[in-house]
Amino acid sequence: MKEIDPPQLAEILRHQPRAVALTGAGISVESGIPDFRSPGGLWERFDPLEYAHIGAFRRDPAKVWLLIKEMDATIVRARPNPAHLALAALEAKGYLTGVITQNVDNLHQAAGSRHVVEYHGNAGRFVCLDCNLGFPRESLDFARVPLYCPCGGLIKPDVVFFGEPIPAAAQAEAVRLARNCDLLLIIGTSGEVAPANFLPHIAKENGALIAENNLAPTRLTLTLTDYFLPGPAAEVLPRVLKELAGG
Repeated sequence: MKEIDPPQLAEILRHQPRAVALTGAGISVESGIPDFRSPGGLWERFDPLEYAHIGAFRRDPAKVWLLIKEMDATIVRARPNPAHLALAALEAKGYLTGVITQNVDNLHQAAGSRHVVEYHGNAGRFVCLDCNLGFPRESLDFARVPLYCPCGGLIKPDVVFFGEPIPAAAQAEAVRLARNCDLLLIIGTSGEVAPANFLPHIAKENGALIAENNLAPTRLTLTLTDYFLPGPAAEVLPRVLKELAGG
């Protein structure tokens, strides 16, 4: 592993025409969405197995809606930060072929990214557990939860709860991007959560370089990463973009 700076990453991007970004909670922290697993995060107050498991939702949806409503209020307030905007610009300029995000906050799309694989779904959409009918967030009354579909089924956010599989289309597209990229940019994720943590290995096994941007080294840094850029993505990525634009 070699530690590099933004100009060096810009030079790597110039020579790797098929770059893909894999993003996690760290990229959205500066948009006001705390990392659930960090100190003070939601998982300190809400046991994931009691509030974020599909079995818990089916057993006691009213209880799980306490977490859903808190997450929703945070996400609704959030806006894309300079890191999201930089990735969208990199795609628009042809340096990035797509983004695989583990986040459900829709901030990549709001920033203008066009090819976004929503690996864990999107919290702005809701779906019936029984008939799969979709509901836009604005059509629902959160004052009357739990919510039920006209068919009688429970309505849940269209996100992957613990105990649920990754959506097949998202999994297939994420794997395709990982297999075919020349450079995988890992941004704001420690690579601890399966099955997303297999994607860097797929990229590496197919010949891709791995460049990682996190605040501090991770397990990936020690085992898989070729280039490491320390620092907040909202500072690092705009500098990379500026360098590619000629300084």
